[in-house]
Amino acid sequence: MRIWTFVTALTLAFTLGLAAADTGYIKARGKPGRAGIFVDGKYVGPAVRFSVPEKYAVDPGEHEITVKDPRYEDYTTKVTVQPKKTTKISFKLKKLEEPKPPFGRFRFGGGVPESFISVAAGDTSAVYINGKFFGYVDEFNNAGGGVLLPPGTYKVQVSSPIYGEINQDVTIEANKVTVIPLPKK
Repeated sequence: MRIWTFVTALTLAFTLGLAAADTGYIKARGKPGRAGIFVDGKYVGPAVRFSVPEKYAVDPGEHEITVKDPRYEDYTTKVTVQPKKTTKISFKLKKLEEPKPPFGRFRFGGGVPESFISVAAGDTSAVYINGKFFGYVDEFNNAGGGVLLPPGTYKVQVSSPIYGEINQDVTIEANKVTVIPLPKK
């Protein structure tokens, strides 16, 4: 029985090792560095994390890469990733026209304020406003953070491993701060 268990474990480790050996990688570098990287429509993190030294592991084959920042036009490209190789993507997003005031400010409150530790720990849960990528929870989670928006009602969506799901309508008023509380970790 012990030999069977050992052989099974060895076979599984060998199979997993082969699967990992076939993995390819993507690195992204460009401006702005805090833009979000999406692989095949799935958010994977900010571009700065996938330049030096990190890279994003993907299955070999064709992938659609989209780079998003709310102040710039989206950039989309298709790449073919080879096994055990790193595909590099360079981008420079085109700036959009600046919105006109008046503005209100939206942010989160509570939770853990942005810090090097929160970013290093991977707290880069994407924030969507009206279905458009706007940044990361840690950018919106301190007294000086947040985003300026024209007055109106917006749909805010976040899927965070730390704070859970947030799907909420938020009304922004001119010259006021609107805060959505986050649960404490």
